Formats: sequence, C-alpha cells, structure tokens
Amino acid sequence: MRKSLLTIFVVLVCLVAMNAQLTRDASHMVPTGKGWGVQNPAAPPIGDTVITGNGINYHGGPVMANTVNVYLIWYGNWTNGTHSSDSQTTVNLINSLYGSGGLSGSGYEMINSTYGDNSHNVSGLLTLAGSTTNNYSNGKRLSDNSIKTIVTNAISGGSLPKDTNGLYFVLTSSDVSESSGFCSFYCGWHTSATILSSDIKYAFVGNPDRCSNACEAQTKSPNNDSGADGMASIMAHETE
Repeated sequence: MRKSLLTIFVVLVCLVAMNAQLTRDASHMVPTGKGWGVQNPAAPPIGDTVITGNGINYHGGPVMANTVNVYLIWYGNWTNGTHSSDSQTTVNLINSLYGSGGLSGSGYEMINSTYGDNSHNVSGLLTLAGSTTNNYSNGKRLSDNSIKTIVTNAISGGSLPKDTNGLYFVLTSSDVSESSGFCSFYCGWHTSATILSSDIKYAFVGNPDRCSNACEAQTKSPNNDSGADGMASIMAHETE
C-alpha cells in the first residue's frame, strides 16, 4: 500500500512538471490557423516579454505597421464552378469585405490596435491593393508548398507587386483540395516565408461550400451565398 501511494505521488509530480513545461513552451507558440501553433524563434525568454497597455503579451515577433495591403489570388473556377458560390457574386462580396465600409477601421479590426511592439501599434487599417486569377496552374489538389508557389508566381510574373507590408490570400474554388488538412483539420491558415528574397505573408482559404458541415457556421445566408459568408468569416480571422 505504501509503495502504491509512493508510485502515485511520483506520477503526479511528473505530470505537474510536464504540464509546466507544456505551459512554458506554449508561451513561445504563434498561431497558424491550422488548429496548432508553431514555435516562434524570435520569442524572448519568459519574464522578458513586453506588455503594452492592455495586458497583451508581446513575444518578440515583427508587427505589421500602418495600412496593410491585401492581395487576392482567385484560384480555380470562379465563374461557373461546382457550387453556385464559385461565382462572380462571391468575388464581389469578398472584394467588399476589404473595400470601403468593410473590415478596415471597423470595431472588429480595431481590437488589434491595442496590440503593438516597442515601435508602434497595429493600425487596424486594411486596403484591397490588388487581385489576380489563376486557372489551375498547380492542378486541383494543392499542398502547402503549392500555395507558396502560387504566391511566388503571382509576384514574379508581375500579376501582383512584391509587398512586405502585404497579405496575399490564395482563394480556391470548391473543386480544389488542400492536402495538409482542408475541411478536416482547418478551414484556412496563414504563414510567412522568404519569397524572392523578401519576407512575404500569405494565407490559404478554400471555398467552404466544399465542406459546409465543417467550415460554415450556417448555410442560411443573408447574402444568398453561404460560401462567401464562410470565406468572409475565415478571412477575417486569418487577417487578424
């Protein structure tokens, strides 16, 4: 009996230590939108973080300043695709999300202005700076690396400018899959990478009509376009 109690005590001590380590490691994690985080190599040691104004911890990563330029890459068939949301109506609705009266400067986006680094705060301002189309250049089954290639080619080919203060969205029609987990693990994701020698921020969002049960909060749409509504929700999150 005494040995059993000792064993249980040792196990509990190990679990507490393990949980403490997980908590410590979690403070260095940054979100990806995939449901799990990645280590932030720029994170300073615990205890050395900067807290600015509203109690939001700053972990050493770069903050995008001023107005952030949004670029849209419409990949696949956005004219008359598999679902009715693969349409110009969806294109127009998403364009309006980043246009006048949309996310930029909204109460939702201005929450971000409470966050900043040692130089400046996030502005909460966005502008739709450009868009282009891509007719299945990498096929209908994409990988994470394919998304990066699509962004790279859009910039290198001159369809979109190279902008380190920009956010590039690859938006896929409902007949396109993403092999790392679209519809099963995530509905969209974001990352950054060195592209053409510059730090470029980009994101993937597929048409959630491909898996409405997984990626749409509701299919009754005030816009008669549940796919666009789902995309708007996901894109607002990835933009933040």
